[in-house]
Amino acid sequence: MAIGFVLISAAPAKEHEVYNKLSKVPEIVELHPLFGEYDLIAKIEAEDFEKLGNLVVNRIRSIDGVIDTKTLTGTRF
Repeated sequence: MAIGFVLISAAPAKEHEVYNKLSKVPEIVELHPLFGEYDLIAKIEAEDFEKLGNLVVNRIRSIDGVIDTKTLTGTRF
């Protein structure tokens, strides 16, 4: 299982719309609004890192109103 944390910037006045669309993506297991440089943080889970990358590109970055993302991936010790 691959785990990632995605920091998401939304276009001005689109934050709620982006949040609502992201909340419907089943691979997003947590979603929280933020103050500061990024508007949202999403915890995502996928079968492997390739699928995690595809999720970010095809399901998150493609949402209208998402203007930037930064993805942090988890690892095992």
